[in-house]
Amino acid sequence: MNGTLNRFKRIVIKIGSSLLTSPSSSPNLDLKPKLNQQWLVSLAEDLAELSASGTELLIVSSGAIALGRIRLDQSNLSLPHRQISSSSNLSLSESQAAAAIGQISLSRAYDQLLGEHGIRTAQVLLTIGDTETRERYLNARATIGTLLEWKVIPIINENDTVATSEIRYGDNDRLAARVASMVEADLLILLSDVEGLYSHPPDQNPDAELLTEVPVIDANIMAMAGDAASIHSRGGMKTKIEAARIATDAGATMVIASGKHSRAIKRINDGGPGTWFSPNPNSLNAKKKWIAGGLNTPGEIRIDQGALLAIASGKSLLPAGVTSVTGKFSRGDTVLIRSVDGKVVGRGLIECDHVDAQQMIGLKSQDIIQRLGPNIRTELIHRDNLALEQTSDLS
Repeated sequence: MNGTLNRFKRIVIKIGSSLLTSPSSSPNLDLKPKLNQQWLVSLAEDLAELSASGTELLIVSSGAIALGRIRLDQSNLSLPHRQISSSSNLSLSESQAAAAIGQISLSRAYDQLLGEHGIRTAQVLLTIGDTETRERYLNARATIGTLLEWKVIPIINENDTVATSEIRYGDNDRLAARVASMVEADLLILLSDVEGLYSHPPDQNPDAELLTEVPVIDANIMAMAGDAASIHSRGGMKTKIEAARIATDAGATMVIASGKHSRAIKRINDGGPGTWFSPNPNSLNAKKKWIAGGLNTPGEIRIDQGALLAIASGKSLLPAGVTSVTGKFSRGDTVLIRSVDGKVVGRGLIECDHVDAQQMIGLKSQDIIQRLGPNIRTELIHRDNLALEQTSDLS
């Protein structure tokens, strides 16, 4: 496959539930999904062509819960009708049980269709702890790296059967971005229900324009994001922009394009419509990529303008410039850093727990030692463990 995608060596492709499934044609089963077999066949053709050209591919695929409901329906074990319209109406245990059933079907579908093209696949299930805990992150990266060396396409999904509602990615857009950062992918493709990012919600404003290129993700871009377009989707445009921030800060290009077409990947490769996000030219090193992409942030630190200027110049974050500390966290957790006006300006690995951090607010180093003793670290976040937002808004 030669074209737009030919310049990318390693590509992560995210596929949503609404693309893998489609409403039943039966008038009595309008809300029950079925596997979109024809679309999957065309996807396999695209993936086979890309793989044959030497491109390394990773698939982040939703759909386990939806396919689990399909299997239940086929077995006359349907979930109650009130729950069919949206997986968000399922209880946690029901969602996890449906995911456990559907994950087998999801893996089998990819394995069979890609196997017809001589491509091997592997199932990789991740929880948020697998990317937010450094050791597990490195282990997951090594496993996926080995699969790619073996010319195997990893089929990656969140491990819905064990993830809790409080501690999870919540959508596969950000999971895909985390994976793209983890494997140092060149491109992240988010196949969506829409053609890309519009200046306004296209279903509400007929004059909305498709943005074809986004060189920098700033406050204006964030303001354009809307909500999920499909009842089967957990992510919306907001999560896609967040995914773009993670991916581009890691040095990857990202594109949002419609997947509601046969040969959706070929359509992108042929120059079809979409929104392309440019990689940040000042991409971070491997450790800071991991910190910058952190999704589980149990605490926040708000800093004054002096501290903001200091960390922007490459210095560590000291308590003297901190105005408030919120949340409950332990040493080594990733916390958000906000400016006086509330903007997120970075993320970092905190050097103490929340109790000590509260006592250190506004203090200089000598005062910290007097109050908390000589064994306390006087830096809240060391500069080597601090990743700033890679946007033009940081000032």
